[in-house]
Amino acid sequence: MGRVAVIGGSEDYTGAPYFSAMASAKLGADMSHVICEPQAAQVIKTYSPNLMVHPLMRQSSHAGTLESASSIAKNVIDMLPRLHVLVVGPGLGRDKLMHDTCAKVLEAARKQNVPFVLDADGLNLAQTRPELVQGYKECILTPNVVEFGRLCKSKGIDTQGLKEGSAVEKLSKAFGGVTIIQKGPNDYISNGDNTYVCDIQGGLKRSGGQGDTLTGTLATFLAWRKAYLDKLWEHEGDLDSVELLALAAFGGSAITRECSRLAFAKKGRSMQASDLTEEVYVAFKNLLGESAPKL
Repeated sequence: MGRVAVIGGSEDYTGAPYFSAMASAKLGADMSHVICEPQAAQVIKTYSPNLMVHPLMRQSSHAGTLESASSIAKNVIDMLPRLHVLVVGPGLGRDKLMHDTCAKVLEAARKQNVPFVLDADGLNLAQTRPELVQGYKECILTPNVVEFGRLCKSKGIDTQGLKEGSAVEKLSKAFGGVTIIQKGPNDYISNGDNTYVCDIQGGLKRSGGQGDTLTGTLATFLAWRKAYLDKLWEHEGDLDSVELLALAAFGGSAITRECSRLAFAKKGRSMQASDLTEEVYVAFKNLLGESAPKL
């Protein structure tokens, strides 16, 4: 029921990939991997024994003389047949070698039709190297207000005077139908043809790292989408891949907002990203329900 890998985690940022991978695991992915820089791997391994942590990435300051983006990326690309979904960006940082490596991994993921989610510094790749995502329908971008503005600027889109929901639709069309979740007081989700709004109540504080819960839950929903399309269980098959992608995006948004509401109710202004992680399964049961398993 899903093998997810989060690519990110630099020397300075170890929390984000952990929160993303743990949200994926808590929602129910079979395996959650973190592919990161060795300095980050040592730390992330101490956070939880439930994650598989691979120190395959390299920052420029830590790379060996014979290590290049191509040689580093090969080790990650070799893992792709074992994975169902990638999340690229949490804790990635702005190091050029890290970005060059991710670019090569994304190129390979596209060729192998592996879905991926871009967030945080991973969105910088969509902004500066749009060919990596242009027209790839198996991609979801999850920008916050600042990142959304940068992406619009990169595509020459003036958002002044546009009603809510119109800007994300224009941006999605500019990227060739890539699904975009515009995070905000309400989350607007668009693939250029259809636009949805997730206005489920969230918490009154938006903590740093909340977006990592979104990317992790999104990844698990995308993995379940693949399981549905591959007919791992018997079903009528009335949902197509496009509708399922929209449902995955909406599901990730809804779960994250419910996690925020639950965490804020308990912790108030002291709420942190780790508090959302603990609410993932409760949020799933509240919104989608789950019958008791037969033992």
